[in-house]
Amino acid sequence: MAEKEVPFCIFFREARSVFKLDELGREIARIALPAALALTADPIASLVDTAFIGQIGPVELAAVGISIAVFNQASRIAIFPLVSVTTSFVAEEDAITKVSPEPRDNESQDIQSQDVEGLDTESQSNSENKELIPQNRSVYKSKTTATSFEVVKPKPEKKHIPSASSALIIGAILGFIQAVFLISGAKPILSFMGVKHGSPMLKPAQEYLKLRSLGAPAVLLSLAMQGVFRGFKDTKTPLFATVAGDLTNIILDPIFIFAFHMGVRGAAIAHVISQYLISVILFWRLMEKVDLLPPSLKYMQFARFLTNGFLLLMRVIAVTFCVTLAASLAARLGPTEMAAFQVCLQVWLTTSLLADGLAVAGQAILASAFAQNDFSRATATASRVLQLGLVLGLVLALILGVGLHFGARLFTKDVNVIHLIGIGIPFVAATQPINALAFVFDGVNFGASDFAYSAYSMVTVALFSIVFLFILSSSYKFVGIWVALTIYMSLRALAGFWRIGTRTGPWKFLKS
Repeated sequence: MAEKEVPFCIFFREARSVFKLDELGREIARIALPAALALTADPIASLVDTAFIGQIGPVELAAVGISIAVFNQASRIAIFPLVSVTTSFVAEEDAITKVSPEPRDNESQDIQSQDVEGLDTESQSNSENKELIPQNRSVYKSKTTATSFEVVKPKPEKKHIPSASSALIIGAILGFIQAVFLISGAKPILSFMGVKHGSPMLKPAQEYLKLRSLGAPAVLLSLAMQGVFRGFKDTKTPLFATVAGDLTNIILDPIFIFAFHMGVRGAAIAHVISQYLISVILFWRLMEKVDLLPPSLKYMQFARFLTNGFLLLMRVIAVTFCVTLAASLAARLGPTEMAAFQVCLQVWLTTSLLADGLAVAGQAILASAFAQNDFSRATATASRVLQLGLVLGLVLALILGVGLHFGARLFTKDVNVIHLIGIGIPFVAATQPINALAFVFDGVNFGASDFAYSAYSMVTVALFSIVFLFILSSSYKFVGIWVALTIYMSLRALAGFWRIGTRTGPWKFLKS
């Protein structure tokens, strides 16, 4: 019967159940809502930075805009592969451990060799509602042995997850490399982005980029740890840490920028402090759940991490190059165009990341389902998160289409910048459904560990998009850049659907 279905309908079937709060719906909500809030917290903090700096002047706003674009895109090159691979691997290892826990002496063996076939659905749903600790009766003291005078407190044994240790080590190394690269190469990098010698944007952009780069190790470590927590289907802990850090950033921004008269330097310092606070909170919580000291290097499975991480590195470089090129082309048009582009881009990315919460939920649940060969659950999860992503995109399009016209003045008082923001609003609003589906398709394919297809398809999309960016920006300037970005997201969503819709790769089971 499945072979006769139209591929598009396979993943949008039973649409009437899109808001149903059944077991799957509740699990998606438990993971997606905190994840979406955590993912949008940092872009919101960047929006707050943008709003405060916009009060200084349009030159400073444009300068910080290009620096944020450089830092974020450099971070994504390292963060995206690390977090995505970590989430999938931790979810797989945690699911397998819950099914057939091994004695500690045997934990150094390859986790993928454990046989997990035959798991029933009931045991899976029960395990998802319990704390992230091994379900071993020996972990706890029996309450019957306690006297009436003592209070027995359960002492959960720490988990032994190879991917958690690997992610932290790789994250620390990549964070240090990124900091050195951006600090030492700030001037030539900004020059490549269109901020040439003699430009009024050069000094503030260079100051902001160098100072903010000091927080790169904290950013990489915190996001690596977020990947671990997502794999455990715990998105509340990253949310708590991120909100605590970003509130600190928002409080320190006006103090450093205006009270201490530090300008853009104050905004960068406030952001760095907030990132290290997030890292400390997450590390403290992770130490309570996971044994981070592996017995051997073989136990850490670096080869598996690096192989799949390299594939996603190809993908993120392609994505990064497209967005960075768009920012560079806007910067070459002048400070006014770059300031307007920065506001539109930050709003575009912030709202799009709401859909990434659904992608995180889909990835974590799908990774567990595939590890347990529960293909019916994999199909149901893919359908539900895609349906929710489309609805979210339509709602965001309506909100932004109306609200951004009134909210533009929160970022700047410059009339020319506000005019250009008004031109960009239709593109920001209209692409929300496309963006939402593109992000969710990414999560679905990552949950199936289909990293190779995700990498090669994105490189192909990027090549076409780069051509459109050059052609359209040269002819239609600011508008042309946004038309090209719209084409880019459309191709990205189509590539995400193609693999699932054609039922190839890990989705071959849909043919049976």
